Amino acid sequence: MYDEPLEQRICAAICQGDGLKAREIARRLGLDRSAVNRALYASPLLKELCWQDGDSRWHGIIRQERPHAGLFEFCGYYSRVDEFMDLSEAAFMDRLVEGCQRIGRSVSDARGLFHSFRDCRAQMVRLFEDLLEMAGEACLRWEIAFEFRLKRSRRVRIYADVLVITEDRVFSLEFKMKSAVDPDEVRQAAKYVPYLEIVFGPDYEVLPALVLTAAREMFDFAPIGTSGSLLPVCSGDMLFNVFDEYMGFLNEP
Repeated sequence: MYDEPLEQRICAAICQGDGLKAREIARRLGLDRSAVNRALYASPLLKELCWQDGDSRWHGIIRQERPHAGLFEFCGYYSRVDEFMDLSEAAFMDRLVEGCQRIGRSVSDARGLFHSFRDCRAQMVRLFEDLLEMAGEACLRWEIAFEFRLKRSRRVRIYADVLVITEDRVFSLEFKMKSAVDPDEVRQAAKYVPYLEIVFGPDYEVLPALVLTAAREMFDFAPIGTSGSLLPVCSGDMLFNVFDEYMGFLNEP
């Protein structure tokens, strides 16, 4: 088992720096160099997100600042929201399929994968049409990623359907073409949070939600197993409520 807060601190130092040696990371964080080296070489997630050059300096693949340079390397599709909104469905699908092939994600349509991609896109287009009215054009400067994958590490698998990255929040959206809440799918939507907190760093709050695209006019909270925590669950037409819950658009004068 790995110390996730330590992973997050080390990853943040690397991904916010410009090439650091292990002793420099240790000095910045007030840690023993051996603890830093153990984490760097033992953590599958750090191995996935960081690389070492010939001068023994560590670099992050995903930059922990806007725009998140390097995030593209792990996504089927990544852009600012305004670029996403300007794409036709056909152009978006071409880029998503090409991106999925690039990151090694299967794109077989035997089980209706392309239909689910189109459905997911349609829900996000509607979301941003709603948010444009509530929050104005600031939301167009946010970032959006589809099919975020960390897949090379043996013990770490992250498969986030959609990430929406605001100035200080990451909304991790799990889409299901269903109308009823499944407790296992609630847990699935929540389980990536600790890993995404490492990916995006301490300056971002990671907020998961489950989106049921066959439901209508639904917005509620479901328990995450027996943890006592709750997770937002909504239909696609009510997805704006998830953002309003944390950003308070509808409460602004």
